[in-house]
Amino acid sequence: MFSESPIKRRKSKRIYVGNVPIGDGAPIAVQSMTNTETTDVTATVAQINAIQAAGADIVRVSVPTMDAAEAFKEIKQQVDIPLVADIHFDYRIALKVAEYGADCLRINPGNIGSEERIQAVVDAAREKNIPIRIGVNGGSLERDIQEKYGEPTPEALLESAMRHVNILKRLNFDNFKVSVKASDVFLAVGAYRLLAKEIEQPLHLGITEAGGFRAGSVKSAVGLGMLLAEGIGDTLRVSLAADPVQEIKVGFDILKSLRIRSRGINFIACPSCSRQEFDVVSTMNQLEERLEDVIEPVTVSVIGCVVNGPGEALVSDLGLAGANKRSGLYINGERQKTRIDNTQIVDQLETQIRDYIAKKDTEQQIDVKLVE
Repeated sequence: MFSESPIKRRKSKRIYVGNVPIGDGAPIAVQSMTNTETTDVTATVAQINAIQAAGADIVRVSVPTMDAAEAFKEIKQQVDIPLVADIHFDYRIALKVAEYGADCLRINPGNIGSEERIQAVVDAAREKNIPIRIGVNGGSLERDIQEKYGEPTPEALLESAMRHVNILKRLNFDNFKVSVKASDVFLAVGAYRLLAKEIEQPLHLGITEAGGFRAGSVKSAVGLGMLLAEGIGDTLRVSLAADPVQEIKVGFDILKSLRIRSRGINFIACPSCSRQEFDVVSTMNQLEERLEDVIEPVTVSVIGCVVNGPGEALVSDLGLAGANKRSGLYINGERQKTRIDNTQIVDQLETQIRDYIAKKDTEQQIDVKLVE
């Protein structure tokens, strides 16, 4: 039972990365970035497919050289998810990947040289309707801005971002989104808050270089959660020193926790205590692993005792309330005659969940046919 989020989102302009809408109330897109050598086409395609299978809407690929640009052309032909080409400094690479079908260019216009070079990239993007992502990072601010502020501050990140934004505005190009990432939560949040008041374009959220899987996930959840709860953000990446697939999973978990976007099972589970009638921790570990393929939004509560079990079950699609030997099963808030054997909880609950989803899908198909 996934109720609507109370969050009121910031109004922003709509752009498209490939066929994925960004901004103006569109679902917040979740993306990641490959960490393979782009010139290794086979490995990069395999990783893109894995990221897409995890639920990604968009994938970013680093294109640091002309050889990588040629590889990008092959990669683009072998995948069907929108690709952002990540480029720094060399405008010729931007022109090449635009020719090869990039769905977005991640390039800061102020860093690619002369006005003629910037104009060439903007003209190519305009001709092919390719958006640009301006990406400001607290760790790579322009020297004069570093000297002005002494250290990265929200105001410094904002000034850097607006420097690039104003270049595009001067060239009458408004098909862009902006990020102001930092590894410090308060620095990033402060910068995004300032930027959100200055422009109407979509904002790409991220706490950059957040860390390893556990610490990075926590830091990202705190930082992105603060912004998302204020309605700020149109697309996001969780930056982890981990498998990019994990970035997608954590991204959706953050959105799911704020009731912004749901994908897969939303598990409600107790931390377990001496009241538990079955091993909750082991049960959850097995269920999460077995049901990783489920993408339909379903809420499942797994509570080890009768104290909180029935209450959580009443607000879940499926709920399990622990009891001696056989635990109570709830579906759509109603207690079922069927009870779950505590020695076979994982097998039986998996079956119940998959049956519930199959029945739900069938009912939706029938409803569609009736409407038609």
